[in-house]
Amino acid sequence: MKSLTIKGSKRESVGKSATKALRNAGRVPCVLYGGGDPMHFSADEREFKKLVYTPETHTVVIELKDGSTHEAILQDIQFHPVTDKILHVDFFRLFPDKEVTLTVPVKTTGVAPGVIKGGSLNLTMKKLKIKAIPANLPDAVIVDISKLDIGDKVYVSELRNDQYKLMHPDNVVTVQVKMSRAAMKAAQEAKAAAKEA
Repeated sequence: MKSLTIKGSKRESVGKSATKALRNAGRVPCVLYGGGDPMHFSADEREFKKLVYTPETHTVVIELKDGSTHEAILQDIQFHPVTDKILHVDFFRLFPDKEVTLTVPVKTTGVAPGVIKGGSLNLTMKKLKIKAIPANLPDAVIVDISKLDIGDKVYVSELRNDQYKLMHPDNVVTVQVKMSRAAMKAAQEAKAAAKEA
């Protein structure tokens, strides 16, 4: 999985006035959980652009001014209800041997024969929740659609592997090729024409 670096500095005081002063200075108050006491730090608001405003999922390396680095994942983020500014970010520390649960995007590969015939590809699950050790976290769950005809579906059970666990029931549909409205209409018109003939 791709990793991003966020440069920050530890926070000495965590009260309301200190937090407000941070936000006014264009910094985001953050907390890193996991492995002992939570660690409070702050980072420049611009540091979060590539992490937050993207459909992709990343791990994060938090680089602090004291020289320490911490590998983590984004756990929670709070936005201002009006301005959409980032108010607060929670991270969860990663350990090489501990599994972590994360939501990753679903991406397709190949061309579905059903789409060539006029069907429409429907991504019913745009994201899937997975569990794995950090080294096995994928950037995305890849679904091969090259054998899908109209009416075919790909279930979670078909995507299971040894690298990570999918946290969804086997019968959940991830991708399907549906008959498009235009193809349906054409089929109905062809039926009607055949009856009249």
